[in-house]
Amino acid sequence: MGVAGCGKSTIGRKAAQILQVPFLEGDDFHSAANVAKMKSGVALTDQDRMPWVDAMVDACNVAQSNKAEETIILACSALSETVRSRLKKGLTGDCHFVHLHGEAALLRQRLAQRKGHFFKPDLLQSQFEALELPQGGTTLDAGLSIDEVTKQLCAVIQSKNYTQEAGHHKPCDANHS
Repeated sequence: MGVAGCGKSTIGRKAAQILQVPFLEGDDFHSAANVAKMKSGVALTDQDRMPWVDAMVDACNVAQSNKAEETIILACSALSETVRSRLKKGLTGDCHFVHLHGEAALLRQRLAQRKGHFFKPDLLQSQFEALELPQGGTTLDAGLSIDEVTKQLCAVIQSKNYTQEAGHHKPCDANHS
């Protein structure tokens, strides 16, 4: 979880590949209306986000039931406690939030370089304003290299015994392919 540009998708996808667990991209669950709002530079409200959260919950629960997976990596902003609470309550399994924290200047630079994404860089400040730091989660430094943050994320997941219980214990080597 975290604001735009912190690396949620890149790092989550890479960790899921290393750990051989499913990866879900939260952006895929936004409604056309939400995408249109963000494309036009309008920040989403919690009311806008609730159907999105419910769609992610449904997808996670389906992925868990279809594959008997104990671990699923979901990359989504989950900026507010309201959103995180709704996620936790809807999921059939345990939920642990890993917050990728990055400095605004670095994330603005990343967003300026990103091509083809509906999120307008002008919305970054509104995300920082909406961000409520998670209680009981883990915070990782998004300013580190992708490989280092991926390695740390794999270690967090393995420390929670999620992957060991599912029989998917893999070394925390971000260079693993």
